[in-house]
Amino acid sequence: MSAPRPLAHEAYQRIISMIFEGALKSGDLLQEAALGEVFGMSRTPVREAIKRLESEGLAVVEGRFTCVRSVTAADVEEVFFLRLELEPLAARSAVRLPPAQVDAMEERVRLLMASDPAVNDLQRQTDYEFHHLLGREFGNQAVAQTVAALHRRTCIFDHSQVPERFLRGCEEHLEILDAVRSGNADAVEAGLRAHLEHARDAVLLRLRRARAATASASAS
Repeated sequence: MSAPRPLAHEAYQRIISMIFEGALKSGDLLQEAALGEVFGMSRTPVREAIKRLESEGLAVVEGRFTCVRSVTAADVEEVFFLRLELEPLAARSAVRLPPAQVDAMEERVRLLMASDPAVNDLQRQTDYEFHHLLGREFGNQAVAQTVAALHRRTCIFDHSQVPERFLRGCEEHLEILDAVRSGNADAVEAGLRAHLEHARDAVLLRLRRARAATASASAS
């Protein structure tokens, strides 16, 4: 697969940020001309970015329009089923990571905990790098690419959507890093499995609450 062109990559990153920040919500239209005007670029790189979002499951074509993809409970169950099959197993190899890399990741997590996650996308970047680091020593690029694609399917559920998971999720990251340092692969696997299950349950609860709120508003 060829690398995305610079402007298309920039458009992709900016659309992702708009989704995370709530400027683009599920069901909103992804309009090439309007987004190109906001980004100060032509429609072509925006079109390429939207196509990439489609391939990653964050956008869906509905008739003549492309929209931010709606995430259902079934989608979440499906994604986390696969992540739970792949990530804990791959993470067992993290006990082979150089201590300096583990220490650097702990520093990043602690920096995140001390920051305001609403200011930028530090949470998304740190979470992605944490999960990528845990599977790095497994050495299977197909698994790594699959996990990265699955991660993108649920990354819209960040601190703004499930704020109760922000600090606890960071604490779980630190606990997993401690298990990596100890060289206990079983503890690493168990810790990551529990972490993913907690994230899944929080996302599903968020979706149930959203459906209940929508039903209540429709009834009133």
